[in-house]
Amino acid sequence: MDQRLRLMAVHAHPDDESSKGAATMARYVAAGVDVLVVSCTGGERGDVLNPVLQHDPEILRDLPEVRRREMAEAVRILGVRHTWLGFLDSGLPEGDPLPPLPEGCFALEPIAVTTEALVRVIRDFKPHVMTTYDENGGYPHPDHVMCHTVSMSAFAAAGDQTAYQHAGPAWQPLKIYYNQTLTQGRIIAYHEAMEAAGIESPFSEWISRWEDRGERTITTKIECADYFEVRDRALMAHATQVDPDGTWFKMPLQMQKDIWPTEDFEAALSYVPVELVESDLFAGLGTPQQASELATSGDLHIVYDGRKEA
Repeated sequence: MDQRLRLMAVHAHPDDESSKGAATMARYVAAGVDVLVVSCTGGERGDVLNPVLQHDPEILRDLPEVRRREMAEAVRILGVRHTWLGFLDSGLPEGDPLPPLPEGCFALEPIAVTTEALVRVIRDFKPHVMTTYDENGGYPHPDHVMCHTVSMSAFAAAGDQTAYQHAGPAWQPLKIYYNQTLTQGRIIAYHEAMEAAGIESPFSEWISRWEDRGERTITTKIECADYFEVRDRALMAHATQVDPDGTWFKMPLQMQKDIWPTEDFEAALSYVPVELVESDLFAGLGTPQQASELATSGDLHIVYDGRKEA
């Protein structure tokens, strides 16, 4: 077995990996960690958010293939590995009342089906740590909520050899975290810094709506400002999904580094103690060999359950 620490990041669509934890992944790749991104869907029902490309004939003809090429370029930039879980994008329903979700989409798949698919990937890649979204999906897109549900289900099932026995030998990831990059504290800090510098802030509306989102418990802050450029290049690789003149790029990069040089996470479940505030997703796991031995020991008990605090 490859004696490196391994990190698996589970995301709903191509481009999510570049806006949530991308600098953290790039930092770990540079440190020799093996990182795998799992995209649950292909983003087939996504909108084209870059106004320059909204009438491009190739994109209109075959958006799924374009998004696959964009994902391949983002993977190259980040230096990670990648796999598709193979489910169909559910789309973001709009209207009042909301229309039903399309038949056969990811959000309507039976949980046993989605869990089995992710358990296979976990047991094959053997991550020591996983990241995903919180129970609200980060925002209430049905695929993001399902991404949370299947990630937590597969995290629990992967180490149980009686579950999905045909999906490979049991492997128990030792920690699972929620991405919490866009916290209230971060956005307010950005907003105040931009106003103080005389730069028009795009975050006023976000702050006014924050009561609807609430605030989360941050357990882990990863110093990764040196990789913000990599993050932005990976995000820009998803050209159909990013407006280069949009909110993401209004704040000067150096100001971001100075104001908030970390990406933040919330520990959800852990088989090793979680001390607040950690600076490493692998804190408490020891060497890669020690972590792997623990993951296959069959004698594990949850010692930190952040869900009770959510």
